[in-house]
Amino acid sequence: MKRVMFVCKKNSARSQMAEGFAKNLGQGVLEVTSSGLEASQVRPEAIATMQEIGIDISDQTSDALSDFNPNNFDVVISLCGCGVNLPPEWVTREVFEDWQLDDPAEQPEIFPRVRDEIKVRVTQLVASLKEATAPLG
Repeated sequence: MKRVMFVCKKNSARSQMAEGFAKNLGQGVLEVTSSGLEASQVRPEAIATMQEIGIDISDQTSDALSDFNPNNFDVVISLCGCGVNLPPEWVTREVFEDWQLDDPAEQPEIFPRVRDEIKVRVTQLVASLKEATAPLG
């Protein structure tokens, strides 16, 4: 099992949607959580946008990155270009990616587009991690 951390500024929208997709698409392969540089709350628009496609993230919570130990994760994904603000121990994990997605909190009408972009990226991530953990031969 690969352990994945999705991180964003406030852990309210993008990282929450990514966590929902990864739990859904990476079942049995990934352990997934998300956090923010600061904790806040999961935006109702994020919950509603994910419900439109049948994924319930209403029980997810917004947590601060400082509550977690980087050594407990193999993969760290930043969704907002905040990688430069992360402590170095977070960007030196086995896999680190900085996706730099638009912030739907500033423009709620783009929630569906950002959700769909996250789905594409998480699908690719899950596929690459499944490949990396597949037994050889």
